[in-house]
Amino acid sequence: MLGALAVVSGAFGAHASKSLMGPEMAQVYETAVRYHIYHTLAIVAVTALAARLSCATWWQWACRAWLTGIVLFSGSLYLRVLADLDWLAAVTPVGGGALIIGWLSLAAAAGGYAGRAGE
Repeated sequence: MLGALAVVSGAFGAHASKSLMGPEMAQVYETAVRYHIYHTLAIVAVTALAARLSCATWWQWACRAWLTGIVLFSGSLYLRVLADLDWLAAVTPVGGGALIIGWLSLAAAAGGYAGRAGE
């Protein structure tokens, strides 16, 4: 569902951006779509691999953080552009922080896995 929503959002932005938003807001919207799809793909990859790997808790935290980040980061940018809600700019960094936490959780999971590779 996240992937489908990212593609629909991207298509909407590509086709509607010329009539609904100026160039600066179109770039903000494109950033939202880009981060949305990147982190959706990361969730798919981790979900596919996590069952085979140790440290399942860290893998789960990575996916939860990325999902939260998609909602807060990309979601706040989508709403900021489409609904002209500039106050949502304060939410965007919180979403970015969640995306970073996801990557740090992935690093912790990988570190835990590396420590068990010889078993």
